Order: sequence, then structure tokens, then C-alpha cells
Amino acid sequence: MNERTEIDIDKVFEEGTPIDEALRSAVLHALWRHKRLGNPVAEWRDGKVVWVQPEDIPVPDDLGLTPGGLGEWV
Repeated sequence: MNERTEIDIDKVFEEGTPIDEALRSAVLHALWRHKRLGNPVAEWRDGKVVWVQPEDIPVPDDLGLTPGGLGEWV
């Protein structure tokens, strides 16, 4: 059986920390995926959009992700 933990959504939004962590994690995984697949990403720099090449994306090549887990992102 699955056990569900009750979450006070008002408290989550008030604290913001779980939301911030989820957004940081999602961005990290998106950048990792682009780097791994050899795709550039767009970045806003000095008032302009610039393309960051995969080899210049600032994330580790290996985040320890494996197929079946979060590695399904690729």
C-alpha cells in the first residue's frame, strides 16, 4: 500500500523552499539533458539572448542518473 503524507500547501507556498528546490532540480536536469544530447541552450546575458554550446553548459557530465530513475529524462 502507498502511504500518503499530508502536505499543507499553504505552508509550502509560504516557505517557498520546496518549490525553489524543485525548480533548481528541474533546471539542473534540463541543462544536463541538453549537454548530454549535445544541444545548446539559450541564456539571457547582458540584455541579449545568447546560445551556450553543450560543452560550455555548467553542469557535471554525470549527475549519477541511471535509466529507470531520473535518468529517464534522456
